[in-house]
Amino acid sequence: MSADLALVQALHDALAAGGDLARARRQQAYMRSAMPYRGFSAPQLRRLLRPVLAEHPPDSRASWEATVRELWDRAAFREERYAATALVRHPLAAGWYDGDVLALARHLIVTGAWWDHVDELAVHLVGPALRADPVRVRPVLVAWAGDEELWLRRTAVMCQVGARGEVDRDLLRLAVAANVEDRTFWLRKAIGWALRDLARTDPAWVLAEVDGLGDRLSGLSRREALKHLAEA
Repeated sequence: MSADLALVQALHDALAAGGDLARARRQQAYMRSAMPYRGFSAPQLRRLLRPVLAEHPPDSRASWEATVRELWDRAAFREERYAATALVRHPLAAGWYDGDVLALARHLIVTGAWWDHVDELAVHLVGPALRADPVRVRPVLVAWAGDEELWLRRTAVMCQVGARGEVDRDLLRLAVAANVEDRTFWLRKAIGWALRDLARTDPAWVLAEVDGLGDRLSGLSRREALKHLAEA
């Protein structure tokens, strides 16, 4: 199935018609991005993308995935990848979040390889796929938790943020344990965020995990995990 080239062109045209060069330079510097920006603020970008995506709804899973890949792989500006992510999150695509979507997720995560792309995909694509199809998705996340690719490991740790009462605690424990010795900022922060999020609904579990991990848990992860508990 080929990509929806009409949608691709409409998005390219909309993005090319606006933006701010000074903002684009600041955004590129802040994100340490090799890929340039057009210079849209986040609210501007949402307002621009919403009607274009509404006019071109995905009509099949194959076309949706092909269009996401076309936008992503041929992007010349970072906003084009944000547009691809917005298409990933199209309401009509929610039924395609399952074990089969992980090949697409892996491609976007590994080639995106930065927190703005990865966290959005982890929380809004991989997490929902886990909850919808745990039998197939869970084993993949177990593997990702120990993968050589840092951003797949961050995804395995963070993908259940926002899941509230549906958190697979055994999977979270495994993902944290697999990465607790990693001293990169990206894993230490992810561990703290994932634990902090669950602490909103299950503080006793998080306190027990933090206590059990002891000195293996970095100071950053510990502070993030206990932040709201300390404020309570």
